[in-house]
Amino acid sequence: MSDELTTKVFDAVCAQADRAAQAQRRLAQADTEAKNELLLAIADALDAHADDIAGANELDMIASRDAGMDAGKLDRLLFDAPRVAAAAQGVRHVATLPDPVGQIVRGYNLPNGLRLTQTRVPMGVIGMIYEARPNVTVDVASLCLKSGNAALLRGGHAAERTNAATLSVIADVLESHGFDPALVQSVDRYGREGATAMMEARGHIDVLVPRGGAGLIQAVVRNSKVPVIETGAGNVHIYVDRSGDLGKAIPIILNAKTQRVGVCNAAEKLLVHKDVAAEFLPAIATALAQASVVLQADTVSYDIIQGAAIEGVALNHATDEDWDTEYLALRMGVKVVADLDEAIEHINRHSTGHTESIIAEDYEAIETFTKRIDSAVVMVNASTRFTDGGVFGFGAELGISTQKMHARGPMGLQEMTTTKWIGYGTGQVRA
Repeated sequence: MSDELTTKVFDAVCAQADRAAQAQRRLAQADTEAKNELLLAIADALDAHADDIAGANELDMIASRDAGMDAGKLDRLLFDAPRVAAAAQGVRHVATLPDPVGQIVRGYNLPNGLRLTQTRVPMGVIGMIYEARPNVTVDVASLCLKSGNAALLRGGHAAERTNAATLSVIADVLESHGFDPALVQSVDRYGREGATAMMEARGHIDVLVPRGGAGLIQAVVRNSKVPVIETGAGNVHIYVDRSGDLGKAIPIILNAKTQRVGVCNAAEKLLVHKDVAAEFLPAIATALAQASVVLQADTVSYDIIQGAAIEGVALNHATDEDWDTEYLALRMGVKVVADLDEAIEHINRHSTGHTESIIAEDYEAIETFTKRIDSAVVMVNASTRFTDGGVFGFGAELGISTQKMHARGPMGLQEMTTTKWIGYGTGQVRA
């Protein structure tokens, strides 16, 4: 056990996980209609208590603002009445989606007549460690309940009041519908020790999912004894090919960089083919300058942009560190590349494997980029901001997986199940 973790907290968190597991076994037997009724009731309750949740969030916002939290994190922390309403709609959407539990992935008969089926089943107890993201509380609760799982949450100090208010609403609905409130619990009362205990709770928690900055994610990946699904920090790239429609590229890049800066699918790096750099860089630098984006430019792009004498542009020389940095701010790395091969090589070396986009009209360039880029999502002539479980039609998302085992990309209901094999025989024995 970690030196930072007391036996008392570890035992308490394991006990919570065990209660969640017991409650999950009953939920796993519930039919789709019962789960959907539960979700719709939770959505209605969130709407009814939106002002209470928003009031708790305002206290968290004030405390975090006074503590010097940056604008990107404050944007993620905000859970006002409109965002609560949007979260409730997401819960309703989850209720409309097909229930993955019981789906047969494949099935066939062996020569001896034994009939085999591979069937989707819940994972069990899913642990989430996240920070300053109160919408995740609702997303995870709805996805877990629909997929037959229990949720054990560590939502972080910054959103503690908001998460407590939200979980209170969910607990009341669970109880009123005959389900154990232990299905969705928080360990926030134990602070950082609670998160450490979750990482140590192998055998009590079935899988652990971190969502947050690169530091949080890597700390969980390195230290957890519980199996981890690694979600992505987003060092996200956009590459403008020499065949790209430059007029189309500007609004795509602006949207990807500035629509919400503190999210993992916001673009952080811009690569431009040398054949269009002289024409395109002054135009995109002007647009980004008007949006107050600071540019971290390599030598070639720096000289082109500086030479254009753009009013109000904030231009710095990029360092080696820039190419590996997820800014989560109004800042963007800019680099001129010799060709498509150099763009792909640079992205695969520096990307976190989240999302990349190509702006191109040449079919061969598009096919080469989509095949060779080693990331969870590749966009073509579209903003990277579309990498999102809600946008993909999942209603919500557990997170965006950047690993390659089990799940990759936005994780919805199917990604929250595992499978079991069932063999139906008529007395067969193995020779």
